[in-house]
Amino acid sequence: MTTNTTLAQVYREHPIHLRDIIPLDFNSIRSVPDSHVWPISDDFSSDHQLMVPIIDLKDPNAVKLAGHACETWGAFQIINHGIHLNLLEEVESEARRLFSLPTQTKMKALREPAGATGYGLARISPFFPKYMWHEGFTIMDSPTDHARALWPTDNARFW
Repeated sequence: MTTNTTLAQVYREHPIHLRDIIPLDFNSIRSVPDSHVWPISDDFSSDHQLMVPIIDLKDPNAVKLAGHACETWGAFQIINHGIHLNLLEEVESEARRLFSLPTQTKMKALREPAGATGYGLARISPFFPKYMWHEGFTIMDSPTDHARALWPTDNARFW
């Protein structure tokens, strides 16, 4: 892979199987399928309190701290990012609207096996022995086409 290769190019060159894209329909299952049953781990106790790292963008070491958080946790929370609360609330509202749609509707925006964007499981799913209990929607560039598939007449709020 060259340094100019985009994520979309990598995804096109390494498509994944549909079984690794289509999320579990949480509304239709009556019991936990074996594909989603994770073994009990002795490495984690429920009384152990975990806190996702918080990265303050005003900290001069923010980039280094974010890198460390990615390597050790795989996630972090950002503070002092300068994004207005009302915009964050609008984004959260649209995310709730998206994920409350019926499964058949969300499937209209299913990510292609060689695609980078759309509805489905995370691209990292095939690297784990069991599937995670989640569904996601990846956006890169403009989500206009996916929004139109989900909401043919009321999609402007989403993008």
